[in-house]
Amino acid sequence: MEPKTIEDKIKAHIDCDYIHVHSDDLRHYAAIIVSPIFEGQNKIKRHRHIHQALGSVMGNEIHAMSIQAMTPDEYQQTQS
Repeated sequence: MEPKTIEDKIKAHIDCDYIHVHSDDLRHYAAIIVSPIFEGQNKIKRHRHIHQALGSVMGNEIHAMSIQAMTPDEYQQTQS
């Protein structure tokens, strides 16, 4: 699955300030997702939002995904 397709699936369910999905082999992915929806949520809840947005493609077309799910403030701190 193309990274852009994954980005579009996530954006259809989560209001993202920034999203970038990368893959070298179209089976293993790395994603950075920045959204205010993650405010006050722990890592597990953030990942659940993303897994729900992707639905059945997780574990099928997507074999593995490294996820960095951040709030806008957290992402801003990484850019300093």
